[in-house]
Amino acid sequence: MGNTLGLITLLVVMVCLLVRYQTHSVTVFGSAMLVTVIAGWVSADELLANAANPGLVTLIMLVLISFALEKTSLLRRVSRFLFTGSESASVIRTIGVSALASSVLNNTAVVAALLNSVRNNKRVAASRLLIPLSYASILGGTLTLIGTSTNLIVNSMFTDTGHPGFGFFDFTLVGLAVVVGGSITLFIVSRWLPNDGCQQSDIKEYYVEAELDADSPLVGKHVDDAGLRHLDELFLAEIVRKGGQENLRPVARYDVLQAGDKLLFSGDVTKVKTLSQFEGLRLFADDHGLETQELTEVIVKEESVLIGKTLKSSGFRARFDAAVVAIRREGEAISGKLGEVQLQAGDFLLLATGPDFSARTNITKNFYVLSGVEPDSMLSGWREKLTLWGFLGAIAGSVITGASLFYSMLFLLSALLMTGCLNTNEIKRRFPIEIWVIVSSALCLAEAMQATGSAQLLSEWARQTLSDSSPYVLLVGVFLLTYLLTEIVTNNAAAALMFPIAYSLATGLGIDPMPIVLGVAFAASASFITPYGYQTNLMVFNASNYRLKHFALCGVPVAITYVILSLVFIPLVFPFY
Repeated sequence: MGNTLGLITLLVVMVCLLVRYQTHSVTVFGSAMLVTVIAGWVSADELLANAANPGLVTLIMLVLISFALEKTSLLRRVSRFLFTGSESASVIRTIGVSALASSVLNNTAVVAALLNSVRNNKRVAASRLLIPLSYASILGGTLTLIGTSTNLIVNSMFTDTGHPGFGFFDFTLVGLAVVVGGSITLFIVSRWLPNDGCQQSDIKEYYVEAELDADSPLVGKHVDDAGLRHLDELFLAEIVRKGGQENLRPVARYDVLQAGDKLLFSGDVTKVKTLSQFEGLRLFADDHGLETQELTEVIVKEESVLIGKTLKSSGFRARFDAAVVAIRREGEAISGKLGEVQLQAGDFLLLATGPDFSARTNITKNFYVLSGVEPDSMLSGWREKLTLWGFLGAIAGSVITGASLFYSMLFLLSALLMTGCLNTNEIKRRFPIEIWVIVSSALCLAEAMQATGSAQLLSEWARQTLSDSSPYVLLVGVFLLTYLLTEIVTNNAAAALMFPIAYSLATGLGIDPMPIVLGVAFAASASFITPYGYQTNLMVFNASNYRLKHFALCGVPVAITYVILSLVFIPLVFPFY
């Protein structure tokens, strides 16, 4: 009984910590895994077996293969056909393309690939398209086994219980229902989104720093005489003087320039090279010895080590082989020297990158890379065809022959490595350590539930308490609880926490666990009401002028539709008995 109480306490503490520290889910799960080993609930052999679970290894290989797919021109070619003169047609195309692409590709990668095309299009206001882009990618992930990491996490835990696991298209019938119903709802509510026009207001908010050298001919001139008030799409917003002791904001035309002044511009960063025309005016990135010929735009991730640090204190150049040219933050005006700005999750950074930038293994752990990928990192010719047709062939072979997806992905990943479509640096950079730790820990928790008798206790409770109730009541309860956890913690964490509990309850009732397990998968794949529960929502939130009310306004109707259709179709497609 003491072990059971200890494990229940551990689970409660985990939920509290995940709610409080959403960006540290890996630490929470990893610590819980260590507790299960120290307490003797899980042996070393079981820990190693969980870390090498075939379903988990398949998931990791799919994540790595998806990187090669991202380097093809498929999504970029498709994005050209998203926009027409009709707003309704553009919304429909955006929803359709995002949903279909997300059924076989990582939805974060889909949104990242299409984000700039949506923002920069000249035909339809991006504010009418960005939330539909994100929500449709979430819906599309429910169509297939590989559509979202959540499905694969649940599948790996399901196979660990001795079941054969899900087929590639086991999710499809229910997924089609929620995609069609959710897309129709999304199309209707998209008309409630703000129409900000096609101006690229986000570009105007970038923040660029340049320093005036002591020997510059601009020293002693008025701002107007120096020609700094008439730049093409760049606006001199602030002058920081005397090491930050004096700030001139707004800048007047008759203000006199002094040696060492930090000049802060806002505007179109593609015009940043204009500043190099002024003798003695150096960009912040120039101080770090990096050229600004090629610029890379990134978003700071929620789990980045940079959060709360300044560019100066973080050792940015040494850490990433890059220097920040400009910074943008939604909903907040930035003031002061660039190197002293404390970074926040969601900040947009424009980077001048060094030759080692693309090989650094910490880039994807700290940033979403939106643009500026070096041309030689993209696939073309026979390598692109090998990647696309190899992926389709591997999936088709697994579906037609019934062979394990593990072997299909193993052979495909090997072929991509041997032909140079992927390299070892990319593997190290994109290795999903977070997913690996979370799933391994969740499998250990499931083992601990068996070892401590907690699973049997839950099963007995279900047998005694819910025996007179319909299994549908259990499905509804599990689904809603998982969905609630998904909105307040991460989707993968919600699935990992709820699976062992849901499975034990299902076996206690003596019903087929398949519909209950599917309920966990579908509920954990959805997050529509806030921008913080899902990565794609946060990406479009930071790339737009949306407010929280816009997510709630569109998300509540979509969430209601999603929940109702899931709870109707899951038991129809997969009966309880």
